Amino acid sequence: MQQFLNSLLQQRKQDNLYRIRQTHSSIQSPILSINGQAYLSFSSNDYLGLASDNRLKIAWQDGAEKYGIGSGASHLITGHTLAHQALEHELALYTKRERTLLFSTGYMANLGVVTALLGRHDSVFLDRLNHASLVDAAKLSLAKMYRYSDMQTLEYLLAKSTSNHKLIITDGVFSMDGKIANLPKIVELAKVYNAWVMVDDAHGLGVIGETGRGTVELYNFGVTEVPILMGTLGKSFGVFGAFIAGSKLLIETLIQLARSYIYTTALPPALIESVRKSLAIIIEESWRQKQLQGLISYFREQAVSLPLMESCTPIQPIILGDSITALTVSKELYKRGIMVTAIRPPTVPKGTARLRITLSTLHTKEQVDRLITALMEIIPNH
Repeated sequence: MQQFLNSLLQQRKQDNLYRIRQTHSSIQSPILSINGQAYLSFSSNDYLGLASDNRLKIAWQDGAEKYGIGSGASHLITGHTLAHQALEHELALYTKRERTLLFSTGYMANLGVVTALLGRHDSVFLDRLNHASLVDAAKLSLAKMYRYSDMQTLEYLLAKSTSNHKLIITDGVFSMDGKIANLPKIVELAKVYNAWVMVDDAHGLGVIGETGRGTVELYNFGVTEVPILMGTLGKSFGVFGAFIAGSKLLIETLIQLARSYIYTTALPPALIESVRKSLAIIIEESWRQKQLQGLISYFREQAVSLPLMESCTPIQPIILGDSITALTVSKELYKRGIMVTAIRPPTVPKGTARLRITLSTLHTKEQVDRLITALMEIIPNH
């Protein structure tokens, strides 16, 4: 076994796909401390700068005083507290849906909903840029899985499908591209071909839309057009966890059938109280979203000579092509005290290795200028 494992790891190294964890000793913020040195980070999903907000810390401490630390059991045993119940109600109001259901992670939420709703005689249609958890969920459901790269392909696949049920799944904001899904066309095709629509809006909630309620708000879609909405609580919300939002019938069905909900310990109630505080801040402090959008515009204006992808979200990728170049540029930035992760296959398609720059409300224009200056000096033929 050891010999086999060593061969797997050696192959990853030869392919320039070996990953190394960076260990820091600071709060989550634009400045991270690694081995006693400060690094300017553009690699976090803490879009609204709430991960280190002191009010969330106090809410967590108060929750621990009231509920203790662990939840003790799954939701269907003794793990479901008044805190969980309150957050599910508040998230339903926030997303303008009848009910929501909490999951421990976005990965588990996606696995739970897809495997609960689909089986061997059904079909699932996935955008090729979808998150890995959605691909795994589709595989585990045993439904016929189809991947599409554009709307023409999606329509062709829907038209030829004779399955009992059809589910179209898309990210709201694609995590490696920063591109927003073409939801209007997806909803149109779903109506024509009698399919359901699910949106994983992990990177859209809190950021996209007039009030930051995500991709569905951007296009003014409700539960009729998009009956299944998944959101995470560890990105814009700055904490941890995930949820599914939809109709009362959908949520009750998931409570009964979603294995990744039924057979796992509930999130700690103290953590839940912290999420509740985060949600209240997001609603009250709309300046966070507006300031972030201003920073995104500033970055794109100043970095116009760099090979940017089209994106109006906090995710601003720079395509560099091969893994070696992406790693080299990332390492050169690191030498200058700047952290930007190199994203390589299989996370992205072969030949599209990139830097994945992510912006936060807490970044300053001066910090953005420092990043752009370094990129212009390092990237060849920019």
